[in-house]
Amino acid sequence: MKKRLIIVSALFLSAACCQLNAQADQQAMMKAWQDYMTPGEIHKMLGKADGEWTYEATVWMTPGAPPDKSTGTAVNKMILGGRYQQSTHSGNIMGMPFEGQSVLGYDNARKVFQSTWIDNMGTGIMQMEGPLDHATRSINLTGKMTDPMTGKDVKVREKFTWVDDNTQKMEMYDTKDGKETKTMEITFKRKV
Repeated sequence: MKKRLIIVSALFLSAACCQLNAQADQQAMMKAWQDYMTPGEIHKMLGKADGEWTYEATVWMTPGAPPDKSTGTAVNKMILGGRYQQSTHSGNIMGMPFEGQSVLGYDNARKVFQSTWIDNMGTGIMQMEGPLDHATRSINLTGKMTDPMTGKDVKVREKFTWVDDNTQKMEMYDTKDGKETKTMEITFKRKV
C-alpha cells in the first residue's frame, strides 16, 4: 500500500511539474509572438518616410553604355498597423511608362529588413533582405532576380540610404560572371 501511495504521489508531482512547464512554455511562446508582431522603433523610422516623393533615376543597361535618365514619383505608406511600408512608383524608363511596387518590412525576430519588388517591366518578384547599418543610415539588401536572357537567377544587391529626412538614395548592383556592376541609382526628394 505504501509503495502504491508513493508511486501515485510521484505521478501526481510529475504531472503537476509538467503542467507548470507547459504553462511556462505557453507564456514564453505568447511573449515571443507579442514581441514579433509589435511594431518597434525601426518601424517608426520607416514611417517617417511616408508621403509623396519625386525621383531622378539613372539606369545602366550594359556596362560602359551611356545611362538612361528618367524621373518619376513614389508614394510611401505604412500598412497593416505600421508593420510594413508599401511604396508605389510611377514614371518612365527608356521612354516607356513605368509602374512598380515594393513592400519593405523589418523582421523583429531575425533583426533584418525584408523587401519585395514587382513592376511592369517583368513578371517575377525580386526578394531581398539585409541589415541596417546605423553608422551610414543605410540598409544593405541582397537577393536574387531573374535574368530574362537566361531565365536564371542573378545575384542583386541594393544599398538604400537615408541621406536626410527629405532625401533618400537607392543604388542597385547585379553580379554576373562573378563581377558586380552598378545598374541603377535613384535619388528621392520629398515632395513639399
